[in-house]
Amino acid sequence: MDFGGLYSSVPAITWFTLLAVLWTMPWKGVALWRAAGNKHLWWFIAIFILNTLAVLEIIYIFAFSRKKPATA
Repeated sequence: MDFGGLYSSVPAITWFTLLAVLWTMPWKGVALWRAAGNKHLWWFIAIFILNTLAVLEIIYIFAFSRKKPATA
């Protein structure tokens, strides 16, 4: 199978864009879901508007979205 013709007809920027979208969308979905569930309005807005190639989303998921323990 010869893919030389296929790859040469599609610009590299298209491949980069496709990879960026496939990388970013799952992170953005999880981060938005957690921000909404935790009622973090400003985080939700920032994650929704800013495109940081999932850097902001990963930071939010692992550093800021931890649920606080319930106080009795």
